[in-house]
Amino acid sequence: MAISIPTEPIGSVPRPGYLIEAMTAHAGGTLEDAGLADATNRAIAETIAEMEATGSPVISDGEQSKPSFATYPLAGLTALAPDGVVIPFEDGHTRQLPVLTAGPFRYTTYSGNYVRAARAHTGLPIKQAVIAPSAISLIYPRDGIDDYPQGAFLADLVDECEKDIRSAFDAGADSVQIDFTEGRLCCKLDPSRGLLRQFVALNNDVLARFSDAERARIGVHTCPGGDQDSTHSADVDYAELLPDLFGINAGRFFVQMASEADRGRALDIIARERRPGQVVYVGVTDPIDPRIESAEDVCARILEAAKHLGTEALGSTDDCGFSPFGDDISTARETAFAKIRARIEGTKLAEARLG
Repeated sequence: MAISIPTEPIGSVPRPGYLIEAMTAHAGGTLEDAGLADATNRAIAETIAEMEATGSPVISDGEQSKPSFATYPLAGLTALAPDGVVIPFEDGHTRQLPVLTAGPFRYTTYSGNYVRAARAHTGLPIKQAVIAPSAISLIYPRDGIDDYPQGAFLADLVDECEKDIRSAFDAGADSVQIDFTEGRLCCKLDPSRGLLRQFVALNNDVLARFSDAERARIGVHTCPGGDQDSTHSADVDYAELLPDLFGINAGRFFVQMASEADRGRALDIIARERRPGQVVYVGVTDPIDPRIESAEDVCARILEAAKHLGTEALGSTDDCGFSPFGDDISTARETAFAKIRARIEGTKLAEARLG
């Protein structure tokens, strides 16, 4: 009997230089909205065409028009200050979230807009990445907001996250992926795992609003970060995250694995902790490693995962997005697409050998 291993991208692909220049000029006030829209539409069309050329059965727009995977719902929101939570990376650089200054909280952009733009360029199934409510929850200030308590903020946040996911499905997305990169990081911030469990509960508050059939089309992505060829939490033991990760009531899990130091141990934990019906897509390419994996490399990683997890609920993916922040130019577009192509070819090779 033939074995089928589904394979999907995580999301972001490095933006072409002309788009980064247009984003910078627009932010500086030297490029009109129409000019930015022209550059963005061109980049989306080119990205989808290049992704289709790799043979990918599932398409992403590469997050070309997002300022970052985390902050797209906040773009243009006026009730923000710049001095929010700081995320340190191992190479010394940091990313900083904004902080909310007033309520009520509402998204400025919903992911359905990205799906509609992508749909104009492809007839293949579209996967849409959205940011986890747990990540957005970090914008609420520690000292609170007068007349807008944290409980009210979280209620609004759950509403907005539900709207974000539904907007993607309503626009024609085949599946939605919740980016939960802060999962491993919060184990570093709070080794008791209390914060992690708060995050899991918040994400489940959103997922509880969807049917079983809808949750089967919703996935969760975890990785130790991947920005400017550096990570923020790869030093955290995967055993601290994985048991609680599979308590999230989603149907698909996209798990960084190619760059993991002890893949066998991590796969054993997944085999023990995942629940019936949960499909695990293991990372088989490392976006922050400049070396381009071969199809044989990918095949070997899938065969390794199959020994631990079986093949009935196994898929392949990339460890992380290739450029989750709009200004990240550490990975060339050509490298990203070569890695995607290797993943697809290697997955086919693994299917043949397993079959």
